Amino acid sequence: MALNRREFIKLSAATTAALSLGSVDLFADSRNGIPYRTLGKTGLEISLLSLGGHEIGVDHLTEKESIKIMRTAIDEGINFFDNAWEYHEGRSEERMGKALVDGYREKVILMTKHHGRDPKVAQQHLEDSLRRLRTEVIDVWQFHEIDEDWEIDSIYSSGVLDYVLKAKQEGKIKHIGFTGHFRPSMHLEMIHRGFDWETVQMPINILDKHFYSFTNNVLPVAVKKNIGVIAMKALAGPPGVIHKEGIAKAEEAYRFAMSMPVSTVCSGMDSYEYLQKNLKTVREFKPMTEEEINTLLAGVIKYSMNGEYEGYKTYTPGAPDDEEEEEEA
Repeated sequence: MALNRREFIKLSAATTAALSLGSVDLFADSRNGIPYRTLGKTGLEISLLSLGGHEIGVDHLTEKESIKIMRTAIDEGINFFDNAWEYHEGRSEERMGKALVDGYREKVILMTKHHGRDPKVAQQHLEDSLRRLRTEVIDVWQFHEIDEDWEIDSIYSSGVLDYVLKAKQEGKIKHIGFTGHFRPSMHLEMIHRGFDWETVQMPINILDKHFYSFTNNVLPVAVKKNIGVIAMKALAGPPGVIHKEGIAKAEEAYRFAMSMPVSTVCSGMDSYEYLQKNLKTVREFKPMTEEEINTLLAGVIKYSMNGEYEGYKTYTPGAPDDEEEEEEA
């Protein structure tokens, strides 16, 4: 049932009050003008803006251009890097590994993701990622794209969690999390089954609130359990429909996501110019007031009711992915 404007604002006010940054200890410090926050129970201090790994492997970027973007991001104060085993058949991890030599690895908290639903696959993905990223340890290793019930069942019953804990004990990884952008119920089931997850990555954006909302349903649980939240899809999905459709400015979308109780907002940046624009946004960041949030959300309600602009919530699990739509932010 559709909400009228008054009902919507009432719901939004209740939600934003519950998610107030003042209710959770997120703030760390600021480095080179970039705010830092604590990544939940990991205790790691990470930049509020993080660099998404998918876009640095796209075809239109040369390896040299990609490395320039990554090293400039580090030099400017971004210290949290995202990646995944499957991005561009490993090219994103390989490029990132090359960017992190010559002392840059020590300046970055490195996160990558995998599709291991059993110990054998998880081990292979970990070995591949360590080799490609040219590192001996991955700071945050996340089970990627939890979309279906069988995946949760397999993760909790196949022995893969025992393997991951062993890898952590051996010093190959430091912290364990999971990701997904299809259904909040999958995230909640992953949490409620009882493993001590340290991080979670999920969509946080201005169109999320009325269609399988991660902001409403998962974020408060993660905050309560002190699970570090990595926000993605801040521009609401491929290929950044919020600003391309004139729904809202990109700066507003990022500011909204950063105003939530998340540790960082992951952005796929496929050009040097895009990096510079995002650096300006995060350096000028000021948390939105409840009134600003409600006004922004009320203005986009007609775009957010059926998932039309959030394709990652409406696709069929198990169908082939369009790699170009994997990650825009």
